[in-house]
Amino acid sequence: MLRIEVSYRAIVVAVVTAAALFALVRLWPVILLVVTAFIFMAALLPYVDWLVRKGLSRTQAVLLLALVILAVVVGLFALIVPAMIDEFQSIRDNLPEDARKMEDLLANFGIQVALQERARNIDWTELISGRAAIDYGTRIFQITLSTVTVIVLTIYLLIDTPRLRRFLDQFVPAKHRQDEEEILTSLERVVGGYIRGQAITSLAITVYTLIVLLILGVPNALAFAVLAGFADIIPLVGALIAVVPPTFAAFQESPTRALIVLAVLALYQQFEDRFLVPRVYGATLNLPPMIVLIAVLAGGELFGIPGILLALPAAAVGRVALDFALERRETITTQLATGDEAFAPDEPPG
Repeated sequence: MLRIEVSYRAIVVAVVTAAALFALVRLWPVILLVVTAFIFMAALLPYVDWLVRKGLSRTQAVLLLALVILAVVVGLFALIVPAMIDEFQSIRDNLPEDARKMEDLLANFGIQVALQERARNIDWTELISGRAAIDYGTRIFQITLSTVTVIVLTIYLLIDTPRLRRFLDQFVPAKHRQDEEEILTSLERVVGGYIRGQAITSLAITVYTLIVLLILGVPNALAFAVLAGFADIIPLVGALIAVVPPTFAAFQESPTRALIVLAVLALYQQFEDRFLVPRVYGATLNLPPMIVLIAVLAGGELFGIPGILLALPAAAVGRVALDFALERRETITTQLATGDEAFAPDEPPG
């Protein structure tokens, strides 16, 4: 006979754990928004503190910085959206002819594909109306609502940063205040450094794409360049977003030009991955390439696009926690090896 005894304490712990997991699953979208806001707070905090030192109040500094960033982002989207709509209409109108060009190009390599007939049979009305239009509209509304929520949370966190730190200090014993300060400083450096490094790589690909497309005479070059800058934020998937649309636009001019655009932009992606990113992020994230790849794949599989965007900051935060734990263990080991009993009580004087 098997007899199992469970204490009341174990039952309470199991119920609380199950309730916490249920709440975590249900509230996960909200948690993602809050985590995103904390990441932006860490990136913008040094600039807010700089404006405060220049004489602005904290609220004025945060609002000024938010208005500048918002104006820049809205201006860039106002540049991208009309151009992308124009390109979509152009692709839709010229798709059968473009398919014929692609057939001729593939025929030179001995590949026979009936692309033109398939292009003529596409029902564009079904793709962009009815249920599809409702789905796209719902997604756009959700993205807009999430973006506004993150902006408001970030502004609130930046304004209330001193109060939040005082609130956090209440739960940290006095003997661990220095450790807390070191951890917060490391997190601010790593997460903020990641955002600022991402701004550098986005600016670099924007300028490069603009120069290439202007030289090759691709229409809407500025809009495609800005789109590449935004797409660079998304690991792995962003490369396709940055390369494919301008390649399609160049293909409408000539297949040869499209191949050149594809090759030159793909070459830059290799340059960024192998040379630029390690130098921009190397000292900040301190993550091996394999860990970066695993983090991005896991984030995308678990949480979709938000998981991909948050994978690297989350991995960097994990690296900070690991470094701190290893440093503490090494310190304790050194103290024990030298005979310094770090946890022994102080001896009374005399």
